[in-house]
Amino acid sequence: MAHDNVLYPADEDELAALVTEAAASSRPLELIGKGTKRGLGRPVAAAAVVDLSRLTGIVDYAPEELVLTARPSTPLAEVEAAVGAARQMLAFEPPDFGPLYGAGVGHGTLGGALACNLAGPRRLKAGAARDHFLGFRAVNGRGEAFKAGGKVVKNVTGYDLCKIIAGSYGTLVAMTEVTIKVLPAPEATTTLCLAGLAPDSAMAALGSALASPYEVSAAAFLPADVATRIAPLGASSCTAIRIEGVAPSVKARAVALRDLLGKQGEVSAIDGEAAHRFWAAIRDVSPFSSSTDPLWRISVPPAAGAEAHKRLKREIPDAQLYHDWGGGLIWLMVPKEVDARAAAVRGALSGLGGHATLFRANDDARARVAVFEPPEPALDALSRRLKLSFDPRAILNRGRMYEGV
Repeated sequence: MAHDNVLYPADEDELAALVTEAAASSRPLELIGKGTKRGLGRPVAAAAVVDLSRLTGIVDYAPEELVLTARPSTPLAEVEAAVGAARQMLAFEPPDFGPLYGAGVGHGTLGGALACNLAGPRRLKAGAARDHFLGFRAVNGRGEAFKAGGKVVKNVTGYDLCKIIAGSYGTLVAMTEVTIKVLPAPEATTTLCLAGLAPDSAMAALGSALASPYEVSAAAFLPADVATRIAPLGASSCTAIRIEGVAPSVKARAVALRDLLGKQGEVSAIDGEAAHRFWAAIRDVSPFSSSTDPLWRISVPPAAGAEAHKRLKREIPDAQLYHDWGGGLIWLMVPKEVDARAAAVRGALSGLGGHATLFRANDDARARVAVFEPPEPALDALSRRLKLSFDPRAILNRGRMYEGV
């Protein structure tokens, strides 16, 4: 994805000027931060790349207010180190997908996580990235600089532009500053594991845990062929449930969950650094990062997780997959095919209320396959009106989400 024409704006004014010039000549631009997720979405049609890597650094951090403001290309590692020093965290647990695209570990940025609305295992308790996105400054496709939201946790501004921009993959604006909410880090954490469960039993166990009053913060199921790569439980499947909070509460809830889950099988615990590595591997899709085979990110209602698992394995027997978010998020790796097995994947989800995103594939497959789930007509019309409002000449990341948009 190298490009001969790369522009490096040093600040918002320079960015606005070059976008204004590009808009005047209808010259499309590709926006990147550190470029760790350029393989996510359709190949972008661009005459030049706008590298925002100079827009970096924490602008303001007020631990007592639970608010942090930074420029978009600030490394997530830098942000997490700063909030960690204050015993706080990014509760949406942003993943590091760099290795999935051959970009290495630890290069992801805060702006990239927000633009793609990424979240890790804690999403089922804390919400997605957009739920922690308070405000931003940005340049739209006309070259106009503007701001939205604010720097307080409770903020009423009319239209919630943060939720529109999060998940827009750089197709609406180029962000120059972002403000997020942070939360206190848990005092204690433990992970309970059941080994050897079949998918149906595993989903039932996850459902029981999530329906309980014990405040589960992560819940995942790894079949044996995936679990053996990261789980400390030997050659068997792994059904894992995490609880966090103040130490006495975690201890009491762990005892209660052991009693609840003990009906399904023997329960063991993972703690400390081993547990941190375990959930980081699930978050970052590490079991599939060493391959270049097509990778799908599938979302279904958690109650449909077992049925989706059965259908996907029936349609693509040699696929590998695991579940996060209580069974509702499925990471599915399929053997290389020119169409990444798109018809089989989406056909397997028919009637389940889910959707599938082609998360990794070569340029040819991403150009020929609908990377994102084709939207319903009403949603498609709304999306196109939003695109015209922010970027009427379609110069920002043209075609990254949908062909011709």
